[in-house]
Amino acid sequence: MKKLVIDPVTRVEGHGKVTIHLDENNKVKDSFFHIVEFRGFERFIQGHPYWEAPVMVQRLCGICPVSHHLAAAKAIDQIIGVDPDQLSLPAQKIRKLLHFGQVFQSHALHFFYLASPDLLFGVNASPTVRNVVGVAIENPELAKKGILMRKFGQEIIRTIAGKRIHGISASPGGVHKKITVKDRDYFLDSKEIPSIDAMINWSKEVIDFMKGYHETHKNWLDTFAAYPSGHLGLVNKKNGFLELYDGNLRAVDADGNITLNDVPSDDYLQYFKEGVEKWSYLKFPYLKHLGREKGWNRVGPLARINICDGIETPLAEKERFIFKLMTENKINNRTMYSHWARLIEMLYCAEMMKKLLHDDDILSNDLTRKGERRSEGIGIIEAPRGTLIHHYEVDEKDRITRCNLIVSTTHNNEPMNQAVKWVANNVISGVPEISEGMLNQVEVAIRAYDPCLSCATHAIGQMPLEIQLIDHQGKLIDEKRS
Repeated sequence: MKKLVIDPVTRVEGHGKVTIHLDENNKVKDSFFHIVEFRGFERFIQGHPYWEAPVMVQRLCGICPVSHHLAAAKAIDQIIGVDPDQLSLPAQKIRKLLHFGQVFQSHALHFFYLASPDLLFGVNASPTVRNVVGVAIENPELAKKGILMRKFGQEIIRTIAGKRIHGISASPGGVHKKITVKDRDYFLDSKEIPSIDAMINWSKEVIDFMKGYHETHKNWLDTFAAYPSGHLGLVNKKNGFLELYDGNLRAVDADGNITLNDVPSDDYLQYFKEGVEKWSYLKFPYLKHLGREKGWNRVGPLARINICDGIETPLAEKERFIFKLMTENKINNRTMYSHWARLIEMLYCAEMMKKLLHDDDILSNDLTRKGERRSEGIGIIEAPRGTLIHHYEVDEKDRITRCNLIVSTTHNNEPMNQAVKWVANNVISGVPEISEGMLNQVEVAIRAYDPCLSCATHAIGQMPLEIQLIDHQGKLIDEKRS
């Protein structure tokens, strides 16, 4: 057997590696997406007071700390006896504004910085060109708007939480502070940053760009790493619409059949299990009643568009309608459509930020609530990359005794492995000489999920890109480093 190793996968948040096993004729025998870093947060948070959780767990990541902050906060709310719909309206709306700013900036980061080089230059372009610097040189206006869009979302976070990264907003049962009129006007009509209306218009422009890209590259986008799967996410409790902050869990299979029917988030343990493999530190969640083989689901933008019944904001709903027409309103199992779905969510977040910025509730001092103390709390939120679950148990001394985290990228573990297998079998298998462009296609399939491997494994460190080709006798026959 020969073994092809990509270590680490590049242009993703965190570190992972891929191994592809080939026989003597270069036919693929098996492939794996390994998460090689150790996961520790669930253990070392034990013993800490429960109110420290929202501050501590956001250190899981520097890209989506707000998601962990809010998921933990929702769980801690329950421990002090406050369910999501019992928060004051101002606190709910301030948290949602913070969350929309987070999703907006994270989606902008992924599309403009990480994904667009492959789309603009092609998967076979030289790595010296296929990067964010190349994007800035080739299309400076697109790059500039990407930078400013991310900045807008980060400014929303800074205003509410005090810092762009690892700030503090949520407190048990509410939020620390209101938004001032000056803060609000900064986003509505400021000379310092483009306005929220500019964010909406630019989001529409980049969606139009993506629609044009799909027209030109339809055959590749329709087939590359396309495979049947389940899809999971939150939906609005009242109407089944797209929901990012608080909702019921819904899942469908590859044909659109309901496999999880709007289950309250507090009941997640009744429906989910996590499998393990010796070759990865990352677990494999699946629906109990379907089993490990059939019960896994994609999560994230593509899944959320697949499962929801609509989007409450008019511009994003119009784009969702167009998106659904591409598959004749059937479930979309095409991995590369994730980028288009991600941009629709960016537009939705921009529209929702505008709506909330014009809502006087965010200026109110009615910020906290308290109920009857409990020993357990569950917080589920839709992070940029998908469904995020935080679950805590506490003792009579307010210390955390148990913590369970199912991170978005954990849900996507099996889907990413399926994507790697697709590329291995359809691009690499049987080819006499493996090119850098072929290896990049493995990474392109993984990058479509925007994985946050640091969130999923919680490690630190820096690694080079190292690719080794080993023959069936275990002899190293080729090696490349970057």
